[in-house]
Amino acid sequence: MKPKIAIIGLGVMGHRMLDNMASHGGFNLVSAWDPNAEACREVADTYAIAIADEPFSMIKDPATDMIYIASPPTAHLDYAIAAADAGKIIYCEKPLGTDVLKSRALVAHIEAAGVANAVNFSLASARAATYIGARLVDGTIGDVAGIDVRLHFTKWPRDWQATATWLAERAEGGFVREAFSHYAFLIERLFGAADLIDSSVLYPDDLRLCETHFFARLDCRGVPVSAACGSGGVGTDRVEFTVWGSKASYRLWDWNKLKSSTGDAWVDELTGVADPRLDGYRLTLDNVLEMANGRLHTMPDAAAALSVQELVENILAN
Repeated sequence: MKPKIAIIGLGVMGHRMLDNMASHGGFNLVSAWDPNAEACREVADTYAIAIADEPFSMIKDPATDMIYIASPPTAHLDYAIAAADAGKIIYCEKPLGTDVLKSRALVAHIEAAGVANAVNFSLASARAATYIGARLVDGTIGDVAGIDVRLHFTKWPRDWQATATWLAERAEGGFVREAFSHYAFLIERLFGAADLIDSSVLYPDDLRLCETHFFARLDCRGVPVSAACGSGGVGTDRVEFTVWGSKASYRLWDWNKLKSSTGDAWVDELTGVADPRLDGYRLTLDNVLEMANGRLHTMPDAAAALSVQELVENILAN
């Protein structure tokens, strides 16, 4: 089946998904909606896609199979419930939400409806992440001494996110929810449920604004995890996820690139991939397509996203 897609939200992620689905070729782009009329006109002109008057009629429309939800997080709940009630496949941006109790109820509602669903954690299908997982299974890494997550963004939101002003706000945004959550998901995918040992979050004096730094210690079935993230200053962004092993260590960096070390200098892996970022987008959509057709896939469901949300909101609560 080539699923017929309705898209809610035409901001940064909605536009990116439109581009990626159009170039992938496995999806029919049927309709879209956004409260911003100018964004709707631009998308209609570029993609020849129908623009709905409001989102809930589009969700119910029998001409659609899948609802892709790219609105800010607090709106995910109502759209996902409506999609589940309409029997539609749900493809939702992360985080699942910001209110844990409401997200638990959402997961129960989706599961009761029995609809296929996935949440868009980009590392779920990333070639580098899959490679690390395989090296854990085959023993190449050896005993895992620990995991480090190091993130620093010189500007938050980043320039390409500038129109998504809510990302700078404490209510729904911040880099713990937006960026660290990808690595929280990967940690739980590779090592099992993560328990928060302690965390510290720094906020600016303006109560509307999101965090500027955070530090956290986690435990994954005896594997210690340290996480540190900040924003500000000048320079290049730092995005690193390192698994330290007794035989080999692996570092996922700049989101999609991979290095390894057996004690000497770090060596690039997966060098045959011309564009790791585009490769990641395509692998994600390959797996979304498998999910839509009821086949084996790597995409996390709402329950897995809820586990990440619970961890993230616990960190932010401190």
